[in-house]
Amino acid sequence: MREQLFQKLEQSYDDMIEIRRYLHMNPEVSYKETKTAAYIADFYKQLGVDVRTGVGGNGVVARVKGAKPGKTVALRADFDALPIQDQKDTPYASTVPGVMHACGHDGHTATLLQLAKAMNEMRDELSGEYVFIHQHAEELAPGGAIAMIEDGCLEGVDVIFGTHLWSLLESGVIHYCAGPVMAAADRFNITVQGAGGHGAAPHQTKDAIVIGSQLVTNLQQIVSRRVDPIESAVLSVGSFVSENAFNVIADQAVLGGTVRTFTNDVRDQMEKEIKRVAEGTALANDCEITVEYFRGYPAVVNHEKETDYLKAVAESIPGLKGVEEMQPQMGGEDFAYYLEKIPGTFFFTGAQPADAYPHHHPRFDFDEKAMMAAAKTLGAAAIDYQN
Repeated sequence: MREQLFQKLEQSYDDMIEIRRYLHMNPEVSYKETKTAAYIADFYKQLGVDVRTGVGGNGVVARVKGAKPGKTVALRADFDALPIQDQKDTPYASTVPGVMHACGHDGHTATLLQLAKAMNEMRDELSGEYVFIHQHAEELAPGGAIAMIEDGCLEGVDVIFGTHLWSLLESGVIHYCAGPVMAAADRFNITVQGAGGHGAAPHQTKDAIVIGSQLVTNLQQIVSRRVDPIESAVLSVGSFVSENAFNVIADQAVLGGTVRTFTNDVRDQMEKEIKRVAEGTALANDCEITVEYFRGYPAVVNHEKETDYLKAVAESIPGLKGVEEMQPQMGGEDFAYYLEKIPGTFFFTGAQPADAYPHHHPRFDFDEKAMMAAAKTLGAAAIDYQN
């Protein structure tokens, strides 16, 4: 049966590319993906597939029921874009100023749509039910996953699989990892409130820039000196804003950054330590420092049994360039919420083009042939799970 599926997918490859490029040219940022959601829903309606719109916001959920009884398998793809200006010189570059698909979500959507079409054509031969989750707002916390779950997208689902096309991994290679595979992604804002004054009289001020600089240095000691070196954590200050005239000592500086962790204990520790360091720096400089800490997505923790299963499935698919175990990486993904509710696994599909740029780069692109590897792996995992 999977051979029939693979044949249908190969026959639809040109359509898959067409969909991907259309979406790439017409991106929409998180929580504003109304036209994209309508495009996805119309695709299913034309197939005569049961589809539900407005799930948890802009989410779309389609269901294909096989003729025979069996388990219910969910497959997920995200479809939001990023507020980045597309700098690629390609015929399918974004037509929307300041917005582009810089993370491959257009490819995820095209892959899942054509896979759903192929499986719908095979429904009389299939067992069980297949839920195609098209998720909005993966790029911006609180994200679309948790809202879609609360709105019932996992109702009756036994297992879930998802993949991410990855531009920096060899195209056509499936990468898997049991346990934590992506980190919890938190962010913080810190405001240093000093006392400004004339640049020629620093003794009469509390220099927010100097204090903020001390704080940045102090924060870096949390990971190196407070977190168990066996554990993993990242703290990065990505923004330091304090605008004044050249001869004015700043009264305020605002810092922004991110924290990445894999375990709840380390996550709690990082938040506590950031606040402790801020309090100590404020005390040492006789100023006020306030910390706002925002919890983002939890860590993506793959279930071992389902990951082993996915690995075995991928190894049996002809034409893939390889199946490799990967190391966990510190990027965040709200697929984590699905895995907190039901068994499943999230894997990476290598999609490195000839001229590779990292995700979220203005010249990001991926090898479109990787969509076929992703579709075959997701489809085989869904169908074989009935056995």
